[in-house]
Amino acid sequence: MTTKSAAAQIWGLRIHAICYVVGNLIQVAVWRAYTPDHFFWPLWSIVGWAVGLAFHAWFTRSPYTPKVRH
Repeated sequence: MTTKSAAAQIWGLRIHAICYVVGNLIQVAVWRAYTPDHFFWPLWSIVGWAVGLAFHAWFTRSPYTPKVRH
C-alpha cells in the first residue's frame, strides 16, 4: 500500500470540486427547465455531496500522515 503525494492529493481534490460544481449546475439547470415552480430538489444532492467534498478536503489538508507498515 502506498500513499499519494501531496500534489496528487491536491489534484484529486480539485477534480472532485470541479465535478461537484459542474454536476450541481447541471442539476439546477434541469430543475429550472422542468420544475421551477416545485421544491428545489437539487438541494439534497448539493448538501450531501458537499459533506463528501468537505471530508475529502479535510483529509487532504490535514497534517496527519498515516504510517505505512510493511
